[in-house]
Amino acid sequence: MMAQTFARSGALRGMTAAAALAAALCGISAHAQNFPVTPGQKATAEQVAQAGVPLSELAPNAPDNYTVKSGDTLWAISGLFLKSPWRWPELWGMNLQEVRNPHRIYPGQQLFLDKSNGRARLRMGAAQGAEGEAPTQTVRVSPRTRYETLADTSIPTLQTNLIEPFLAEPVIVAQGVLESAPRIVATQEGRVLVSRGDRAYARGTAQSPLVDARDKPRDFRVFRNATALRDPVTRAVLGYEAQYLGKATLVRGESMRDVPTRDGKTEPVPVPATIDIVSSKEEMRTGDRLLPEPPRQLVSYVPRAPETRVEGAVVSMYGSAVANAAQNQIVVINKGTADGIESGHVLAILKDGQGVVDRTGDKPTVIKLPDERNGLLMVFRPFEKLSYALILEITDGVKVGDRVVNPR
Repeated sequence: MMAQTFARSGALRGMTAAAALAAALCGISAHAQNFPVTPGQKATAEQVAQAGVPLSELAPNAPDNYTVKSGDTLWAISGLFLKSPWRWPELWGMNLQEVRNPHRIYPGQQLFLDKSNGRARLRMGAAQGAEGEAPTQTVRVSPRTRYETLADTSIPTLQTNLIEPFLAEPVIVAQGVLESAPRIVATQEGRVLVSRGDRAYARGTAQSPLVDARDKPRDFRVFRNATALRDPVTRAVLGYEAQYLGKATLVRGESMRDVPTRDGKTEPVPVPATIDIVSSKEEMRTGDRLLPEPPRQLVSYVPRAPETRVEGAVVSMYGSAVANAAQNQIVVINKGTADGIESGHVLAILKDGQGVVDRTGDKPTVIKLPDERNGLLMVFRPFEKLSYALILEITDGVKVGDRVVNPR
């Protein structure tokens, strides 16, 4: 749906940057999404907004001004001005009076770094007034008509293509959930494997059959296996990760049909549901399980440090294809919503200190070198006891057992 925005110089001439940005960020369109801001974020931002941030917290090469471009991310812009990109609340706080919704930043907007009295703040406005005048907060607008999709023009927090596929693919389930889910029982023409465009047949359970009804799901994700994910320290099972295969849609529901028997009578025989495979990451077979397609999640994250102390560990690499995970890959950690973990929480990755033998003393002694910071990850899909996280920055490969802690 396209929206038409009119800007008239007579009405807007002299509008302050704060007012212009508030209009842009806080409700020009009902289609613009209003993401929540946590109390902790708001409190931090309000505190920083009162005095700005120390100049020592700025990135070494922080620019005096920057124009937001298409393709930018909030993470990248945060890292441009601050030493730690995850300190987004501080960056928002530096411009709190103008950017009331930190999720709505648009290409073409200009950020200017104001340094005074040992503190730094961001503001919106022209870089330099006419004939060398001091910077001004006034934005002068010329008449124009602009067409744009308002819901899609704001820049994302991160590159959503890195996360979006994983919002539908991996899933953590409790013990027995996958085993009791509807299953594929047969394929057309007795094929061993099926993929996109093929038809298959499935059955639910007596308590939850696959039926074609308005209040029942029609779209499903197909999974196989349920691999136990264990805590690397205690070895306790924290959940089961199901292997994602693809998607299917229900064509016809299950039913019963009376079939003649040899003695001239009839008996009811189950007729499985008909499903069509609409996408496939891997080929499917009989025995694979179906779980209802969840509502599409809105991908928008505000990187931030957890408000409470976190000490966890990496449980596995998604897909188990490699022994060490690199930047932009997905890992599972042993902390979840039960531990206060939320989407957007950033954690530091610590590389386990190597064990060496000290031969400089009177006798050889086994010692363990200190753990060293190896990078950052951000949680994007938490479950009760486990969470999926994206590796944002890394120095060396991440392996199972590496510790994750608060970023500072």
